[in-house]
Amino acid sequence: MSRIKRTFSSLQEQGKQALIAYLVAGVPNVESTVSLMHLMIDKGVDILELGVAFSDPMSEGPLIQKAHEKALTNNVTIKEVLYIVKKFRKKDNHTPVVLMGYTNPFEAMGVDKFCSRAAAVGIDGLLLVDMPFEESSEFYKAATSRNIDIIRLVAPTTNKARVKEICLNATGYIYYISLKGITGAASFNPRDVKEKVKTLKRSTNLPIAIGFGIKNGAMVRKIRNVADGVVVGSALVEIISGKKNRIKRDLSNKLNELVSAL
Repeated sequence: MSRIKRTFSSLQEQGKQALIAYLVAGVPNVESTVSLMHLMIDKGVDILELGVAFSDPMSEGPLIQKAHEKALTNNVTIKEVLYIVKKFRKKDNHTPVVLMGYTNPFEAMGVDKFCSRAAAVGIDGLLLVDMPFEESSEFYKAATSRNIDIIRLVAPTTNKARVKEICLNATGYIYYISLKGITGAASFNPRDVKEKVKTLKRSTNLPIAIGFGIKNGAMVRKIRNVADGVVVGSALVEIISGKKNRIKRDLSNKLNELVSAL
């Protein structure tokens, strides 16, 4: 059983939802990313989404865009991201790690070569924001043959027929985008999210995680029983991109708030 499946199964048995945390690899630097990943797990995060920096992160809001720019300034490439996961695995061999990013950096290494190296260091899933399922057969085969899940995005505007196709071409979990817009956008409608997720569940048996625009405990409480997990990104990236002497304290406080809300 994969780490992702094991995590969701265990949480389901306990009647809990997963807290999925996003951070950008290499911010503030490579070594601190590893320690922040461990801190997140110690504070109750269930799954880590590790952002891979790209020069044109089209779906990201200003906070995450700046973090991508910082990582690129630090010369953080796919090789450094793999190193980060490899080092994280020395102490933690059970927490799922998903790489979230855009297609070009992965294809630049070569699909088969990347998937082979990803499996070797213990990466559990890939979420390629700009890769539609119609163009991802090579990635899908190379990844899933090595027990790496291909996680798909479903938007509020995705029609029912396409939702079914996306779900048939996904493994691990489905990432439902809670609003029309970029990451870190203002707010979402809990009632609308609930109805959309209910419809989505008719098309898949995979766990569903809700992300985009979820910033605090109050927002988490509004949707905590709607899906199988919630994803928090911009609120954490903002803290990690702040003053270095306050990162661990502020991050711990934010995670305590989110875990308590769940």
